[in-house]
This record gives sequence, C-alpha cells and structure tokens, in this order.
Amino acid sequence: MKKSIKFWLLLLMISGMTVKSQNAKSYFPDKDLVTTGIYYYPEQWKEDQWERDIKKIAAMGFEFVHLAEFAWYKMEPEEGKFDFRWLDKVVDICVKNNLKVLMCTPSATTPTWMRVNYPETFIMENHYIRAENGTRGLGSITNPKYRAFVERIVTEMAKRYGQNKNVVGWQLDNEPPSISDYSPSSQEAFRQWLKNKYKTVDTLNAAWGTAFWSQWFNSFDQVIIPNTNLVGWWGNNPHALLDFKRYLADMQAEFLDFQADALRNSISKAQYITTNYTAICTGADPRRTKKMDFASYTAYPNGGSNNIGEIGFRLGDSKAVLFASEYYKSVGGVSGVMEMQPGPVNWGSYNPLLMPGTVRMWLYHSFAAGGKIACSYRFRQVLYSSEQYHASVIKTDGVTPSPGGEDYIQFMKEIKDLRKQYKPNAKMPEKLALRSTAILWNLENYWTIDRQKQTFQWDAWNYPVKFLEMAKSLGAPTDVIPETADFSKYKFLIVPAYELADATLVKKWSDYAANGGNLIITCRTATKDRDGHFWEGEWAAPISDLIGAHVKATDMLSGYAKGDILMKSSHYGWNNWADLLDADKNTEVLAAYDNQFYKGKAAVVKRKVGKGSVTYIGVDTDDSKLEKDILREIYAKAGATTEDYPEGIYVYWRDGFYTAVNYTSNDYTMTVPATAKVLIGEKTLKPAGVLVWSE
Repeated sequence: MKKSIKFWLLLLMISGMTVKSQNAKSYFPDKDLVTTGIYYYPEQWKEDQWERDIKKIAAMGFEFVHLAEFAWYKMEPEEGKFDFRWLDKVVDICVKNNLKVLMCTPSATTPTWMRVNYPETFIMENHYIRAENGTRGLGSITNPKYRAFVERIVTEMAKRYGQNKNVVGWQLDNEPPSISDYSPSSQEAFRQWLKNKYKTVDTLNAAWGTAFWSQWFNSFDQVIIPNTNLVGWWGNNPHALLDFKRYLADMQAEFLDFQADALRNSISKAQYITTNYTAICTGADPRRTKKMDFASYTAYPNGGSNNIGEIGFRLGDSKAVLFASEYYKSVGGVSGVMEMQPGPVNWGSYNPLLMPGTVRMWLYHSFAAGGKIACSYRFRQVLYSSEQYHASVIKTDGVTPSPGGEDYIQFMKEIKDLRKQYKPNAKMPEKLALRSTAILWNLENYWTIDRQKQTFQWDAWNYPVKFLEMAKSLGAPTDVIPETADFSKYKFLIVPAYELADATLVKKWSDYAANGGNLIITCRTATKDRDGHFWEGEWAAPISDLIGAHVKATDMLSGYAKGDILMKSSHYGWNNWADLLDADKNTEVLAAYDNQFYKGKAAVVKRKVGKGSVTYIGVDTDDSKLEKDILREIYAKAGATTEDYPEGIYVYWRDGFYTAVNYTSNDYTMTVPATAKVLIGEKTLKPAGVLVWSE
C-alpha cells in the first residue's frame, strides 16, 4: 500500500510539470495547407497483400499511413517478447512508395495475455465487475501494473522508430474516453487526488456539502468514488460527481502525458505527438494535457440523424466538424481531423448512403477551419469482427475505391492544385478582422449543467455550439477559447452558460469590456462558485454589477407552452429558459417578455463599460432568431459589417483562400466579388457542394 501511495504522489507531482517539444505549427509548413493520411491495419490482412495495398494508398494520393494503434498483440505476442519485424517491413514498403508514417501507441487494445495473467489491469464498472479484453479502452489507466506494461511497449516502439526520418509523428492511445473506473487502484487514486486538492478532510466536507444527508467524512480513507448506480440519480452529491469528472479528466490527461514522456526519451524533435479525441468529447479534456504538441479529433457527422432539410440525413450534422475544428485548436494552436467518416458506419441508428460528394465536403469543412491533417479511418473495409459494416475508402474486394474513397481522391488532387495557388503571408481581410469573435467554453460547465439541467429542454452540449453557428452565419471568424486565453485579441467575446465562476474571472471579463471589448453573456452564467455552490446572495451575484441588472427569478416552460418576447416591435418565441431581469438605472433594456404573468420584465439588457459594452441575454430560444438579431446589432454598433448565411452554409477564410460548404438540402448561390478568382466549384452550391475562391 505504501509503495502505491508513493507512486501516486509522484505521479501527481509530475503531472504538474509543463514540457513541450516545440511550436506545433512548425510541424506543418504553411505551403502544404493540409496533409492527408489513411489508417491501415496490416496485422488484419495477409502479408502478401501489404505491398499491393500500400502501393494503392500512394496511387490514390495519400501522403502518410497511420499504423499500429490496435496491434499490441502483434508487437508483444508474449509478455516481454517483442516482434517488430513485420512492422519494419510495412514501414519499408511505405518508404518505398514515398509515404510517411504516423505511428501509434497501442494502449487502447491490451493483449489477451495481460487479462489472463493480470486481471487487475482492467477497469471495474459501477457494479464492481471487472471488464474483459475483447474491445478497446478498458485498461485501468490508474493501475501501476498496466502503466508499467504501457511504458514498456511505448519505450520499445520509441527506440525502434523514434529516429526514423520517415515517421513524422505519434498518436497516443485512441479516442481517449476518460472512462469511469471503480476499481481498487482507481479508488485509491481518487483519494490521493482529493488529498492533493483539498489538503484536509474538513475542506473536502465543506466543498462537497457533506453536512447534507449525513454524508460527513472523518478521514479521506472513508471516501469512495460516487456511484450513481448504487444510490440513484437523485441521491448523488453533485459536487462529488463534479470532482469525479475532474479526476477522470486529470487522470486521462496525465496518462497521455505519461506516454508522451516515454516517447520523448527516444524520439526525434521532428516527430510530433498528438491524440485523436472524439468530436463530441464529454469526458476527456484536451486542455488538461501538458506534453502533447497538439490535439486532433475524429469526426463522424452521419450516424442516422435527420439534420437540415429533406436530404439532410445523407449530408451529416454540420455541428460535428464546426465545433471540433475550433475547440481542439485551443491545444497547441493547430488541429486537424484524424478520422473522417468515409461512408456508412456500423453503429448508427440507421446507416444511409451519403449524398455523392459529402465526404469531400466534410474534408473541405475541416480544411477551411484551419485543419492541418485530413486522415480517414480506414483504408480497407474489414471482412470480419465488430466493424464489418463500417465503410472504408476501399470496398470489400480490397482494390475498388468506395464513394468516400473517390471523394478523398478528388479532395487530395484539388489540395495539390491549391498548393500551387498558395501565397505566403496572406493577411486576413479587414472586414473579417473587425468581426473577430471568441466563445469562452470549458468542459466543467458542461459537466455541472448537464447534471442539473432543470428542464428537459436544455441541451448542455449544443448550447455553446449554437452561438458558434450564429457567429459563423454572420460571417465572423470565431475561436473557441479557454479562460487562460488573451481576450483582447477579439472584438467580441461570447460567454454562453458559464455556470462556474470566481472573482478573478469576472474581473477579467470586466477588464475586457472596459478596454473596448464587446462582451456578450448569457443565462446560467456565474450562478455557482467553482465548487458548484450557489452564492450566499442574489442569483448570479458576481455579475450583477457587470451586466447592470439583477436576476430576480427564472422561468422554464412546458413543452407545449409558448413564451413571447418583444424587441423593437418584433416578436420572438421562447420555450426553454428565461431569466427575469431588473435593470439598473443606466442599463438599456433591449428586449422584454410580452406574455406570462411577468409581462414587461426585461429579458435582454446592455450597458456601456469603459470603452466597451456588456450585453446579457437572459433567455434561450429554440430557433435562435432573437439571439442572432441581438448579435447582429452588437456587431453593427461596433462598426463591423455582417453576412446573413442560412443554417448549414459555412464560409471561412484561411491562407488567402475563401471556402464555402453547403450542408443544406437546397442550392445556395454565394455572393462572390466580380474580381474574385474561382478555384474550385461553382458559385451556386448544390447540397454537399464546395466553393473555393481567392480575391
């Protein structure tokens, strides 16, 4: 036990160190625009097909091959006995075909010998039953024995390929899940995490409010991981659950950093380190990692969702790439898609054929948003096991490109043509720079609100996403940023439902506005402190002075009730959430409720602060028309022009290129200057259409 405790104290100390190899942007020359790659699993195919397959990868136009992420059993077939000869051969074939290699650590798929000999290396679910091998992501990342095995295989790989000039980088693990683990090693790690955070059990009791329902702890040794399965949703302590989420995210991040350290002992500085978070990632927090160069993401926009219009189910959910492409850039400054869906999947609620050109549109969306990598899962459609029905860029015959494969071929050919048009040092047009916008967001606010939504109509994940959609519809270049970012870089800062706050953050908001920024805050902001406690004062007390108003009450409607808001003689419907505001003397009321028993109460207010302004939007509407009109007016008063793109039409500028994509079910004609040079596509965008031009 003492040895294990020392291990965790050392682990927590190490995780606080910050080490980066170099600026992540240096790995991707601007002139290359985006680099394309493909997942290939030679261990799943006959050896006499490897050369044919890799030659085909090169012929299609791919530039790197993604290898080894699920091949632990092949690299270490028996404990401590390594065999890389087969992988050496694959790497050599790649080099022969002028393909670079992205190597992956195999920690997501443990070999059978580990489960048989060391069952403690697997997680324990909330019934306290051990997981089994046979799928991925079930290793207990807090278990010292599992850690030792991971460190050993990663170190062996790094020694083998860390100085290979054809290996451009490393992907850690696979879609880090930050999965709940109730095993003894995780229980101990959780207690150590709490001790490190709170120092004394009395401080923990205060933070968790354990005086409620006799939850009081006399020592940290009495603490166990909160288990919703055993006490039910209603009985769980929200503060304990919030800390459990934080702990899981910290451990996941530290586990990735742990692998990065093992790699960096042997690899070249020219090789980057990343991992592939899911586009919608509600557990792992990429911003908690300290030693990766950048974060990439996986995007599966279409898994049986209806989306926009009559044929939207064939075009995908535009929000998947929209949010991920901005969010993951907040780690390292660059990002890209590591897995782009190439066709129907095996897990969707239904799996329709995609509209021809859809995969190409998704690729261009990621590219337009600044993506430096465009990689797809996978090259060949596997003939057996769990993902038989998961489409690939090559059909089941092993040689014929699928529709998604044809899209990739076209995209890669066009990118090579665009590279010829690239002009270094292109400067963002002034009209776009005047619209520069940031959305402040973090996972902790998602965790706390999603746990206590208060209304079934609240969508905790997509609420901030809708503000990104609105900003993009107005033509604003928009980043998704953390609290540590420099707010002054942006003309407009949107703070959507930022529930957990403190005095330091509120002052940073106030300073931003006072120095000329345009701050937009929405309902459910600063209603709790960092522990998730309400303030001993009025609702959202820390921001009352900042917004120039007081939240007197909050209303939520039934699914069929219709709320009405009046703004400048226009009426807007609402249904989800409504803060009733009392405005201060010098605060302007922009909109007020026009029905219900509180008719006339303020819904949206604005005040001047120093050189800037603060607007508080106290209502959440389904169609977002009210919020969009408010944003448009704020931009206009700040001297910024705006566009009016419909839902599903996205327009970006990067590296001197404008790119537009169409997720809607209808044609849309872009307004392009007469002097513009159309490089790809036509001005009238068809569904799944792409247009690229320069001015």
